[in-house]
Amino acid sequence: MEIKILGPGCARCHELELRVKRALEELKAEATVEKISDIKKIVEYRILSTPGLVIDGKVVVSGRVPTLDEIKKWIREAEEPRP
Repeated sequence: MEIKILGPGCARCHELELRVKRALEELKAEATVEKISDIKKIVEYRILSTPGLVIDGKVVVSGRVPTLDEIKKWIREAEEPRP
């Protein structure tokens, strides 16, 4: 699983990163977590505001820091086998 945190490095971006790492630990899930702060790369994801969270190429949220439970739900969904 690939998780990308989109943002310039603000406090909300750091909080999102901490929550993602905590969710992964609690779920005992493995993922590559990458922080993207380059504005040109962030724009490629077509989000209007940061922070943004991308799981396996899909933008799951932007413009706010989701709750730990929301992040865990998205990680579990990404782990489910696809038909």
